[in-house]
Amino acid sequence: MLRTRVITAVVLVLLLIASLMASGHWPFALLTLVLIAAAGWEWARLNQAGDGLAIGLAALLAAACAATFAIGWTERAPAVAWWLAALLWLAGGIIALRGGPAAWPQLPRAARWGIGLVALWASWLAIGHARVVGINFMLSVFCLVWAADIAAYFGGRAFGRRKLAPSISPGKSWEGVWSGMAGVLLLAVIWTLLDRSLAFDSPSLYTRLLQTLGLAGAAAALLALAAMSVVGDLIESLVKRAAGAKDSSRLLPGHGGVLDRVDALLPVFPIALAFAGT
Repeated sequence: MLRTRVITAVVLVLLLIASLMASGHWPFALLTLVLIAAAGWEWARLNQAGDGLAIGLAALLAAACAATFAIGWTERAPAVAWWLAALLWLAGGIIALRGGPAAWPQLPRAARWGIGLVALWASWLAIGHARVVGINFMLSVFCLVWAADIAAYFGGRAFGRRKLAPSISPGKSWEGVWSGMAGVLLLAVIWTLLDRSLAFDSPSLYTRLLQTLGLAGAAAALLALAAMSVVGDLIESLVKRAAGAKDSSRLLPGHGGVLDRVDALLPVFPIALAFAGT
């Protein structure tokens, strides 16, 4: 299992590096489009879509992504799109998490499919636009989510006492959430110092937040982003629990499904762009 997991991770990293090194933005957009379409297929199946319909919904999502790329939205998307996505995640997250796994299947299936596909499309658009802003900026958002997850894991194991959402994800604790937030703030300090001393292709998210929001505003924004990464993780866990599934699929050998790997990223990218004013 470990060998399979490592091989899958290496293949994905090599594909990512190749797409970033290629001339133009379309190779990266194509790679992420394929992954998001796969996530759309997983979402549809988790929400009671049959095999044929799930493929159709994934194709619809891929077509929507391709259309927005064709009209240039990855380069100059309207800023209001990020704030609308942020509102969707905030309102939808509150409603879904308050209802819990038992309430989720009571929503009409078409509504569940639509919510997921719109959220996935907005996240793909945000990731594509972040690539246009710059590789350093994009990687700083990715690393924010990874730092929050890693710090939350170790902080939760060391200090975890109070459960965060036992009916959705029993392993998560409030102490883990706070540890994740501390990890993000530490990462922001280090990355901001690197921005000042190294010649990156673009300012990182942390530097942009500091420039536009000031120290207190940047810290508040980063804490909010760390919290939303937890929301993304919890919502996918809620949907899987409602569906009685352990993983979103088996598309990624040793890792489960695409949604299992990107759930925390989905709300963070559009909200990060909203905060950064891109």
